[in-house]
Amino acid sequence: MKILHLDTNHPLLINQLKDLGFINDEDYTSSKEEIEAKIHNYDGFIIRSRFKIDAPFLDKATKLKFIGRVGAGLENIACDYAESKGIALIAAPEGNRNAVGEHALGMLLSLFNKLNKADKEVRNGKWLREENRGIELDGKTVGLIGYGNMGKAFAKKLRGFNVDVLCYDIKPNVGDANCKQVSLQELQEKSNVLSLHTPQTSLTKNMIDQRFINNFKNNFWLLNTARGTSVVTKDLVSALKKGKILGAGLDVLEYEKSSFENLFKKQSASSEVEIPDAFQYLIEAENVILSPHVAGWTVESKEKLAQTIVDKIIKKFC
Repeated sequence: MKILHLDTNHPLLINQLKDLGFINDEDYTSSKEEIEAKIHNYDGFIIRSRFKIDAPFLDKATKLKFIGRVGAGLENIACDYAESKGIALIAAPEGNRNAVGEHALGMLLSLFNKLNKADKEVRNGKWLREENRGIELDGKTVGLIGYGNMGKAFAKKLRGFNVDVLCYDIKPNVGDANCKQVSLQELQEKSNVLSLHTPQTSLTKNMIDQRFINNFKNNFWLLNTARGTSVVTKDLVSALKKGKILGAGLDVLEYEKSSFENLFKKQSASSEVEIPDAFQYLIEAENVILSPHVAGWTVESKEKLAQTIVDKIIKKFC
């Protein structure tokens, strides 16, 4: 089988596939149109999020048997159409779930203890102890929306903190020893923290809007290590200003390009990016922590993601 690699990944991916007898070609720079012109030569290709895999692209991939996505989400792939053509979809959510769980926990503890704010102040010669008095996670209720690989990993990290962990998921019977599955209404009534662990779908797009936020009984903290499109940023900012949302840890933003490699698309090489007012507020807010879509982006997860893809290819085709 001949495989085309469209994004750089851990070298074990190509090395192990080569040892198994697969032919591996690499193309990390050609345009989508140039890839389309040769994709008919390949039995499979492996991608992260370089560009969308749509129906016209798949129609040109006449020999294609599988698509390997080195990551969790498949929203950049026309999944139904691919499956209708008998193309297997291979993703690797197991590979970076631990990294996401740790990142979410790190953001939450940093928010509760004002670590980013305090660090910046001390570096500027300010020694403000009372102003940086934190709060403890102990005794709080953490609500998770989405209880798949990522949600389960975060719930596991919360063991030992003496917290109640609740989850809401559209799938039934996903709760376990680390988390109680409840209705959305109960989650909104009890949670002090809300953490998102959902894929990008029509149900999750713009899910966290003003109405959703106001349905929470308590003022709460928001974490998003899932997809930026789930949160309406202007509604988040409004809630931050009012104190309904006490703080936010955001690894993803609605302004991201679909490749996740850039935040804004410039009009030209010389033009400046116009920053939306809502994002400008997030940049300046002391109770907001931002990171560039790296929750699952650790040294270890890079290797785990690649190994997961290899293992699944072996299981299906060897």
